[in-house]
Amino acid sequence: MVHELVRQQSVVNHFLAELRDIEIQKDAMRFRRNLERIGEAIAVEMSRVMEYREEEVTTPLGMAQVMLLKEQPVLSTILRAGLPMHQGMLNVFDRAESAFVSAYRKHRKGEDGFDIEVEYLSSPTLDGRVLVICDPMLATGQSMLEVYRAMLRHGKPKALHVASAIASKEGLEHAKLHLPAGTRFWIGAIDEEMTAQSYIVPGLGDAGDLAYGEKM
Repeated sequence: MVHELVRQQSVVNHFLAELRDIEIQKDAMRFRRNLERIGEAIAVEMSRVMEYREEEVTTPLGMAQVMLLKEQPVLSTILRAGLPMHQGMLNVFDRAESAFVSAYRKHRKGEDGFDIEVEYLSSPTLDGRVLVICDPMLATGQSMLEVYRAMLRHGKPKALHVASAIASKEGLEHAKLHLPAGTRFWIGAIDEEMTAQSYIVPGLGDAGDLAYGEKM
């Protein structure tokens, strides 16, 4: 199931507009904050499909019946670009455990093609857990797939959610095809095209560089 937030009347449209804007992008702090706000908005939407239990809490004047999450998800992100969205989701799921994955494109010499290298992974156990993988740009879908496969070394989750600010149509279809049946995708906006170098068009550029500075 795919949830595209810009299809709704949502303030997320404003956050995404600023993320894409070449002038506003010059303010790295604003760029990171918009990614964080998109993470918060997606987390709230995601919480609507999770399981709850009824409990009682004591107020100064009596007892109140409340609905609380049965369990907190494991929030995973792909370094480094995913950190602001991860923080936004952690602001909402504030008792969640976190996982971090270092993955990057290793370009083939003299070619536009690349392979995905996963170098580092830190995660709690995932057996029977709800797993959320957050990456602001879902371009080809290869990184998401390789990261999920690497995370299976820590157990098999019972449910998978994928969160991205922007996805390409092609990458989303690739991820839907190869990730487990029942995976839910929470996407800010879906763009139609990619360049020959697999950058999303119109997209927003390199999210990691815009958030944290250009890399060597």
